[in-house]
Amino acid sequence: MGIDRVVSGYMGGAVPNPSYEQVCTGETGHAEAVQITFDPNIISFRDILDVFFSVHDPTTPNRQGNDFGTQYRSALFYHSDEQRAIADETIKRIDSSKTWSNPIVTEVVPFDKFYPAEDYHQNYYENNSARPYCRIVIDPKLSKLRKQYNHKLKK
Repeated sequence: MGIDRVVSGYMGGAVPNPSYEQVCTGETGHAEAVQITFDPNIISFRDILDVFFSVHDPTTPNRQGNDFGTQYRSALFYHSDEQRAIADETIKRIDSSKTWSNPIVTEVVPFDKFYPAEDYHQNYYENNSARPYCRIVIDPKLSKLRKQYNHKLKK
């Protein structure tokens, strides 16, 4: 409801058109990222950020679960000064609520260039849900998402 498109890819580094293998070296400067196209008349940027900050650990630098390296840093790439202000306010609100026991370390940086990931990374969970990584890492996040935001999900 309101999310029109989600594309997996890479952002925040210096290497143009990086491959997954290049990004995994940690030498490109890119983070694994998703580009979300949404209708702000249906879902707000603030609502998207609330989901973002609740389904991944934004408190550990360069790490998500067992995956570590700069490509796994928590980063938010904003498109406008308004989005930057909303991101800063959201981080302050979540930090002050003590939702996480450690402070949020998510980078908040201007959007520059997004590079879509290879085709096999698009809709990865939908196409690979039986794989161990999906069952161990993604399934718990989806369960949490469905539990907290079921009222906002498409049926």
